[in-house]
Amino acid sequence: MECPARRTASGHSPAPSGSALLTPERAPSLSGRQGCDSRCPLHSDVHQLSDTLGFLGRCSCSSLGCVHRLFSRRCSRKRAFQIAKSFLPILEWLPNYRVKEWLISDIISGLSTGLVATLQGPFPVVSLMVGSVVLSMAPDENFLIEGSNATGTNVTGALIDTESRDAQRVLIASTLTFLVGILQVIFGVLQIGFIVRYLADPLVGGFTTAAAFQVLVSQLKIVLNVSTKNYNGVLSIIYTLVETFEKIGTTNIADLIAGLLTIFVCMVVKEINDRFKHKIPIPIPIEVIVTIVATGISYAADLEKKYNAGIVKSIPRGFLPPEPPNVSLFSQMIAASFSIAIVAYAIAVSVGKVYATKYDYAIDGNQEFIAFGFSNIFSGAFSCFVATTALSRTAVQESTGGKTQVAGIISAGIVLISIVALGKLLEPLQKSVLAAVVIANLKGMFMQVFDVPRLWRQNKVDAMIWVFTCIASIILGLDLGLLAGLLFGLLTVVLRVQFPSWGGFGNIPGTDIYKKVKDYKNVIEPEGVKILKFSSPIFYANIDGLKSSLKSTVGFDAVKVYNKRLKALRKIQKLIKKGKLKATKNGIISEPGINNEAFETDEEPEDNQDPQVPTKEVEIQVDWNSELPVKVNIPKVPIHSLILDFGAVTFLDIVAVRSIKTIIKEFERIDVRVYFASYQDNLISQLERGAFFDDTVRKDIFFLTVHDAVLYIRNQMTYSDNQDPIFEKISLMQESKEPIEFTEASQPDDELDVQEEAMRRLAS
Repeated sequence: MECPARRTASGHSPAPSGSALLTPERAPSLSGRQGCDSRCPLHSDVHQLSDTLGFLGRCSCSSLGCVHRLFSRRCSRKRAFQIAKSFLPILEWLPNYRVKEWLISDIISGLSTGLVATLQGPFPVVSLMVGSVVLSMAPDENFLIEGSNATGTNVTGALIDTESRDAQRVLIASTLTFLVGILQVIFGVLQIGFIVRYLADPLVGGFTTAAAFQVLVSQLKIVLNVSTKNYNGVLSIIYTLVETFEKIGTTNIADLIAGLLTIFVCMVVKEINDRFKHKIPIPIPIEVIVTIVATGISYAADLEKKYNAGIVKSIPRGFLPPEPPNVSLFSQMIAASFSIAIVAYAIAVSVGKVYATKYDYAIDGNQEFIAFGFSNIFSGAFSCFVATTALSRTAVQESTGGKTQVAGIISAGIVLISIVALGKLLEPLQKSVLAAVVIANLKGMFMQVFDVPRLWRQNKVDAMIWVFTCIASIILGLDLGLLAGLLFGLLTVVLRVQFPSWGGFGNIPGTDIYKKVKDYKNVIEPEGVKILKFSSPIFYANIDGLKSSLKSTVGFDAVKVYNKRLKALRKIQKLIKKGKLKATKNGIISEPGINNEAFETDEEPEDNQDPQVPTKEVEIQVDWNSELPVKVNIPKVPIHSLILDFGAVTFLDIVAVRSIKTIIKEFERIDVRVYFASYQDNLISQLERGAFFDDTVRKDIFFLTVHDAVLYIRNQMTYSDNQDPIFEKISLMQESKEPIEFTEASQPDDELDVQEEAMRRLAS
């Protein structure tokens, strides 16, 4: 619970318990204490409360000081306990452990997982990454010797000191583990665990399915007892699978039968456990039973000698003494350590998120970093391997009914006991039985494939992320596949932001609700108004998308309209100089009795404008949507207002600010007013910093809702309809310094009336 002092400092009311200590009856008993600092966050709030209750005169700062110290003491203890729980989660779940409901399941799960963990090696991805570092830093060539004291030879016949080589490789592996642990602790302290947010559920689903496929391939060759090369890198899974089937003729029948029987029995019993879990008090520990029975059969029948079955054989006993890491090697392995630290963490979190989603709990990414970091630092001193989550053992622990970390503690205890004392008893066990146990527990991971059709119906992009990550992880390997899937997921986000959804909106009659015109039949667009909603932050990458969506919504290009109008005005200017048209304050008319040759082709080459020629503004009434006395194809502009709904725009960069200001000016010069609605508060400050506002672009074009903007536009149009007609100021470029002469004064009144009547008809 948060400290009351913190709550009051943030503007919230103090805790009721704090207020209760300040009653008049209790105040005297607290006298004589040290006074409260005026900067105390409780000080002003308590005085305000006391004033409200009418006993401000009886309240003293001495009592407040005691109260503040009491709250601070409580807060510091709670805060310390919260920090302790973040580093030691056992303090959180162990006091709430349900012994009667969970203990038996955890024991069975721990035994099953411990047996599998004892007899199989680490997760293959991290193993391969560590192995590549070890081989590059301690190759056979560094241990060539001459003489007869060597313990091994390489393929060329040169003698190798394998004892020294293996000792050096163990030292390198343990040093690498120690350095990986340091990096992971640093990442956790620096709160780098936020990267877990980028491991989306579709990405995790595709990755863990590919990991399950890799585990299946690695266990398949053990079930068949077929030896293959140790492939690493791109297509390693495919190469292993191909070689396995190429050598399938050498399959050991005894191992194959034992493996198939184990898979069948385990899957049948697991189905029974699942279907009758409400009737069976505890799940049947089939993995433990199969392991014990298979070990006994293999020992009694002597399957290794009679059928050449592959068995566990020797299990190392005891622990190596602790040895400090070789710090001088850090500089040579820092880059690889960084990669391994991230990949090991990502694998663990990916597998963890699968079960977090299934059992509805959250994963603290920083806590995972710190936990793995300290684990690797400690184990690195005892010649251990880099720790990460093993998919096969995790699947065994979950499918055998494990409820809490107690199952993990028990499985660790089984491994410890096996290393110290019981390893000898498990040596006759067939490896194919262990591989079959792992395969049988991968069913849940492979069932994720059925999520793809559902994802495709719900969101095709998420389905593509799932499929891409799965295929990339199978082809490239899990480490590169995870990176490729992460980059692909981020790319889809960038593309969705760069090409967001947009559309023209209309009003549902009788309401203040506005919906997309394309999706709803009964919505009506306000007359002369277009409403565009752009559902994305606007920045340099998608500003062109905003411009194209504007053109599609309004139905014209504002820049082209303006250029066409300028072209028409230049043609009109030429005709006025030739005497074929006359310019009046009411418009442009043809000279009476003269054949109108003003309708010239649009393809006529335009004269270059001389910027030094003086200009003069002439007020004439022009209806750009009617037929003009020049043949220029000018797009119609059926609107007078444009509303941009920025309710989904979270930020604007400087490119967007400048571009939007340009858009406003482009529409303003063709008599279309631009308004903004449903904007977020932070956008105004971003616009101010970008020098968006000036004398022409003011804040009065911003409205809280779209409906407010529509009502304002309607009021403005009603007001303008009651005023005199608006005359458009058009700059006519004069080729001579003589201004255009208006002929109203020299014309007879009847001729002027005829001309004005003609222009009124033209304007209407």
